[in-house]
Amino acid sequence: MYIIAGLGNPEKRYEHTRHNTGFEVLDILSDKQGIAMNDKKHRSVAGTGVIEGRKVLLLKPQTYMNLSGEAVSEALGYYKEDPSSSLIVIYDDIDLPVGKLRIRAEGSAGGHKGMRDIIDRIGTESFTRIRVGVGAKPAEWDLADWVLSRFPPEDEDIMKTARIRAAEAAVDLIVHGADHVMSKYNG
Repeated sequence: MYIIAGLGNPEKRYEHTRHNTGFEVLDILSDKQGIAMNDKKHRSVAGTGVIEGRKVLLLKPQTYMNLSGEAVSEALGYYKEDPSSSLIVIYDDIDLPVGKLRIRAEGSAGGHKGMRDIIDRIGTESFTRIRVGVGAKPAEWDLADWVLSRFPPEDEDIMKTARIRAAEAAVDLIVHGADHVMSKYNG
C-alpha cells in the first residue's frame, strides 16, 4: 500500500495558505482519482482507494504542520509499511520559486518543521517527497507569517497548475518510480 500524505494545517483560517499546499494537492488527487476523503483515522482526514491498480491511503494530518509525524508514523505502523518503498509526502517549500516542483527519493527536512517531525518519528530520511515551491520569504517578513499567507492573484494561476502537476507526479511515482518521475518533473 502507498501512503500519500499532503501536509497542512487544519482549521478554516489556514485554507489556501502557502503552508496548506500539500492539503490542496491531496484534494486534487482525491478528486481526480475518485477517492473520497471522509474517514477520520490516524489523526488525519483519510481516504482509501486504488490508483493504477495499487492500493493507496491518502492522508491529511490534522495534527498541525509541526506535528505531522504523529499521523504519518501512526499510519505506517498500522499498515506495517516501509517508508522507503511506500511513503510519498507532498508539502510546500520556500526554497523553490512559486510553482516549481522538486521530487526526491530521500533527503533532509531542509528547515521544514513538518518534515523534520516526520523524519524524527519514523527514523529515516529515505522516503519520497514532492516539494511544491511557494516562493522565498521576503526579508521584511516573519517566516510564520509568510507560510501562513495567501498567494497574490498573479501567483495563484501558477500555483493552480503546480498543484495539478504535483497530483499527477504522485500518480507517476506509483506507476513509474522515483527515477522516472524525477527526470520528468525536476527541470
